[in-house]
Amino acid sequence: MIKNLKNKSNLTQRVVAALIGAPLVIGCILYSPNSFWLIFLAISILTQYEFYKLLGMNGSLPLKLYGTFCGATIITITYLVETYTIGFESYYLIVPLLTLTFFIKLYRKKDPRPFENLGYTFLGTIYVALPFALLMELTFWEGIFRPMLPVGILIILWVNDSGAYFSGMLFGKRKLFERISPKKTWEGFIGGAIFGLLAAFIFSRYVDVLDTKEWILVAIIIVITGTLGDLVESLFKRSIAIKDSGSLIPGHGGFLDRFDGLLLSMPFIISFLKLYDLLN
Repeated sequence: MIKNLKNKSNLTQRVVAALIGAPLVIGCILYSPNSFWLIFLAISILTQYEFYKLLGMNGSLPLKLYGTFCGATIITITYLVETYTIGFESYYLIVPLLTLTFFIKLYRKKDPRPFENLGYTFLGTIYVALPFALLMELTFWEGIFRPMLPVGILIILWVNDSGAYFSGMLFGKRKLFERISPKKTWEGFIGGAIFGLLAAFIFSRYVDVLDTKEWILVAIIIVITGTLGDLVESLFKRSIAIKDSGSLIPGHGGFLDRFDGLLLSMPFIISFLKLYDLLN
């Protein structure tokens, strides 16, 4: 099926992949806390390993397996702490876990730039795994599983992306950031913003996990930081002269291509909601 799909137009590939992938992810979020953890653990592992693999194309030598293991462990510890399965003190396990990367590099003889590649290893954990760990923390607010929160965030993000794609395709003229992404336009950005805000408003009418004002503010954060996150990933891909981060998701590229907006949105979303809750 995937082989046949790759022979279709990019638009057809995007639509079919979305019709399969979106219900799968949302279904796992809603089914149970364990399935929520497992689906994002899998996505994080695939995305982080993909990130390291791309760095390897540029001649870098990050610790692909160990770095991905660290990321998966951070997500798992966060999940277990936030569900009150283990104590908060378990977070201290992360410190020696990451410190071991220095010792591993010490015994890698064929690395001419060990400290540079240590930096890339840590970058993969911070850039990819940390946002998914923050998603775990946000979803288990004071130990209570709130699956509609990540569902809403993903729907707004996806609607914004789709709105930007179609608006840019139909009306795009003025370049948004031509140096980094020649295809992105201001018309696409504005169209995506309108659809994203509309999705947030409609979602708030049916889901009371946040009020309408909070959903609108979250949508604004997603529109801005999600677009910037996509540009950051485009900058990364241009630096190593590739078009897509992978080919596992037809029409969308790789997992890094599909979740780049979420990665740089999550730190801002959780900071806003935590501070907003504290102040109110």
